[in-house]
Amino acid sequence: MGYRFQVVVDSANPHALAKWWAQTLGWQSEPSNEDFSREMVAAGHAREEDTTTFEGVLVWQAGAGIVDPESPGSPRVLFQSVAEPKSVKNRLHLDIRVGDERESVVAELEARGASVLHRGNQGPSVWITMTDPEGNEFCVS
Repeated sequence: MGYRFQVVVDSANPHALAKWWAQTLGWQSEPSNEDFSREMVAAGHAREEDTTTFEGVLVWQAGAGIVDPESPGSPRVLFQSVAEPKSVKNRLHLDIRVGDERESVVAELEARGASVLHRGNQGPSVWITMTDPEGNEFCVS
């Protein structure tokens, strides 16, 4: 039996980081259902402080998801709000495979707030380890 999963990333600002990663991967942020959120607050199932406004849209403060629009049903990435800042190296990270476009992709990601940590290779495999705007490590290979 196969199980479905999602990848969850702790974040200080989940909506901004979800937007950054959606743009990076060519994915889409999951849409917000403002009417549903308002109904949940009005019915007492959620508190107004459970919501926030991001780019003029009412969203759940706790997190934001992104999905691959070309692969319905594929794993999503959820960015969830946490109070504590990142303090150590990730135990899990994403690899973005771009092939010969590696250097141009890295330059574009740096322009959008990512940072290069180091460059590595092992045999024919070459990668660049970077951090996203909140310091989460990922590789471009």
